[in-house]
Amino acid sequence: MSVITLLSDFGTADHYVACMKGVILQRAPTAQIVDITHTIQPQDVVHGAFVLRQVFEYFPPGTIHIAVVDPGVGTKRRIMAARYGNQTILAPDNGLMTFIHRDFVLDELRTIENSRLYQNEVSNTFHGRDIFAPVAGHLWQGMLMEKVGPIARQLELLNIDRPKSLERGGLEGQVLYVDHFGNVISNISAADLRGVRAPLERLNVHVGPLRIGNLHTTYSDVKPGEIVAVIGSTGMLEIAVNQGNAASHLRAAPGTIVVVR
Repeated sequence: MSVITLLSDFGTADHYVACMKGVILQRAPTAQIVDITHTIQPQDVVHGAFVLRQVFEYFPPGTIHIAVVDPGVGTKRRIMAARYGNQTILAPDNGLMTFIHRDFVLDELRTIENSRLYQNEVSNTFHGRDIFAPVAGHLWQGMLMEKVGPIARQLELLNIDRPKSLERGGLEGQVLYVDHFGNVISNISAADLRGVRAPLERLNVHVGPLRIGNLHTTYSDVKPGEIVAVIGSTGMLEIAVNQGNAASHLRAAPGTIVVVR
């Protein structure tokens, strides 16, 4: 049976997540529901898009992902169903699929418009419960994706800048994400760094005005409390403090400039 995952900014203190699970189980009583996270920063679509990309390739064929970070809920923004390879994503059309769309081949994209699949009453403020969850349940039962609505030709994508080359060599990027440990993850990938005309071990990393130093292989290459730059498990350049919080230490947040030269 297919897995159904949930990703949201709903938190865990309220009823929202449980309501969605209840609606799913009404239609898919033996579904395996996996919580990716419900602690996406409120209305932070970039945060949600980044986390969704990190987990996507590790789920089995047939997985249905519900991603609800939806500051435009109740407006005319569309709700999308997209199939990349053998997995399906249900998400508002606000950029949540940006990094998936960048890295995987889109096989099918549709706008969810078939109201017969929804809850009998649809709240203008809780489409996760009243639209996303029941549609996922129907898909889990084997309903063809074409039943959700018409083919879509466009998908809203976030305007996330790629790292840019510097005139004197090196790259300028920015902080994209700060994880639970305070590790500062940039938009500079290992592939980007391989394109720099200098040996990796000689490159210096800077966050804002501060020089971090050369690239290392893991956090414990430096002493506890010291700053280190590594290629992390995401495949991106990240800056950490061994057993500490780099974001607090560096006063870094999404958008902070990161330079490698």
